[in-house]
Amino acid sequence: MFHSAARLGALLALALVTASPIPAQQHDHAQGHGLGKLGRVVFPVSCTAEAQGRFEHAMAVLHSFWWEEGDDAFNAVLAADSSCAMAYWGLAMNAWGNPFAGGPTGEVLAKGARAAVRASAMPAPTPRERGFIAAAAALYRSADSTSNAVRLQAYADTMARLYRDFPRDLEIGIYYALSQVATAPRTDTTFARQRRAIAILDPLFARHPDHPGLAHYVIHATDTPALASLGVNAARRYARIAPAAPHAQHMPSHIFVRLGLWEETVASNWSSYRAGIDYARAAGRPEATPHEFHALDYAVYGYLQRGQDSAARATVAEAERIHASDTRALIAAYNGTAMAARIPLERGDWRAAAEFPAPPDGSPPMAAALRRFTRAVGSARTGRADAARLEIAALDSIAGALDSQQETYWARVVRIKRDAAEAWARFAAGDTVGALRLARAAADSEEVTDKHPVTPGELLPARELEGDMLLAAGRHAEARAAYLGTLVREPGRARSIFGAARAAELAGDRAAAAKGYREYLRLLEKGDGSRAELAVARAFHADTGP
Repeated sequence: MFHSAARLGALLALALVTASPIPAQQHDHAQGHGLGKLGRVVFPVSCTAEAQGRFEHAMAVLHSFWWEEGDDAFNAVLAADSSCAMAYWGLAMNAWGNPFAGGPTGEVLAKGARAAVRASAMPAPTPRERGFIAAAAALYRSADSTSNAVRLQAYADTMARLYRDFPRDLEIGIYYALSQVATAPRTDTTFARQRRAIAILDPLFARHPDHPGLAHYVIHATDTPALASLGVNAARRYARIAPAAPHAQHMPSHIFVRLGLWEETVASNWSSYRAGIDYARAAGRPEATPHEFHALDYAVYGYLQRGQDSAARATVAEAERIHASDTRALIAAYNGTAMAARIPLERGDWRAAAEFPAPPDGSPPMAAALRRFTRAVGSARTGRADAARLEIAALDSIAGALDSQQETYWARVVRIKRDAAEAWARFAAGDTVGALRLARAAADSEEVTDKHPVTPGELLPARELEGDMLLAAGRHAEARAAYLGTLVREPGRARSIFGAARAAELAGDRAAAAKGYREYLRLLEKGDGSRAELAVARAFHADTGP
């Protein structure tokens, strides 16, 4: 996963003696010359006046995770002032990329390390700047022998010390808060670090309402069901603060998804996708970035919750048409696979799920896991328990490989999917008691494992799958409870809304069934009308009247 010690050492040594800025292609784009389209950032550094202005533009770019533009922007700072150490800090942070996406590898990791070493080697006149640079050094130190996750925690610890020394500094507060969210355990149901970050970011956002990073990181801090309502203001504002940045158009949908606001989810992500494609064309970059796949997956998820299956299929076709610059990156690999798998799974087309393409050789682990899970559930639910077990064994292998790479969160996610699929294999084989026990265990585990920001939602929630099984087993009241439990965590999910209504009907609670079916029909009123569940809901209302 990482460069050898000798190779990385040589790269870092070269960085110390290289006098010129780290090369990047230069492009002249209108959005690169005014902070009005990217928000307002005031970040004083010990550089020339011209470099100062360029640095604040570069920071506006960085705060919206616009990596492609970021290299250009920070190198423009160095072109104005080659002694500006903080420009190298910016290049190091830009190379790290999305702190929620696992961190860089290969040449990108080495490039960031070179920038961090160069920043450390240059005189930084102020303790504040030295603190920022020390944090970047911690982020890349011993990259050949420690994992990205371990170094990200070291970075967060360094930022904590810097924040203690400069508690009133705006940018230090912002980056400290972001580091807390980025390192928050995904099994902490108290969300202690997220709450700590919100307590810092919210007052700052009130005082600096045009700062792109504040809006952006409030959304990340509140991107969980328990906190999502606290992120609505930031979600409503961020796209207007930084309309030129593709990521700023997408991020509001992280809150919209958590609240079941599907039309806004779709609109946000198409706006993001178009902005990204337009930027690539204007910049002379013919390839899409992984971010475009991320936006399209969120849009597909939103379409499917409204029953707009044709639009979801057209979106997947659009994703297949474009070519990402790095298809092995977590975002491109995960979202590119997930959006296609969602269509048969959300529609309950188990035969199509069973026949979903197997992972190609060399697939990234999570992309392979999504394919194996889809095939396993589809096979089990069409009575092919033996085929399902082959996929389940593959999921076991993927989880083990992730453990060996110190990817403990993703290993846990894969094992939850493995158990949910195994439960259905047992059910198909006639072991109802064992199947229900394992389905419940998978759901319990998933409920204390927050979803990763890379995905709008799990391919199918484990609790929803437990509800399906309870319904099939004739345990209707328990099935309804499982579906309702899913909706607490994931409001507005079409399958769970229908499942709860159907379970109520079969349990003899016709009032609850009528209410649930009405909600389902309202949700899918703009749908294609081809789902079997629609016929059931309409038949119930035809029989009972309005």
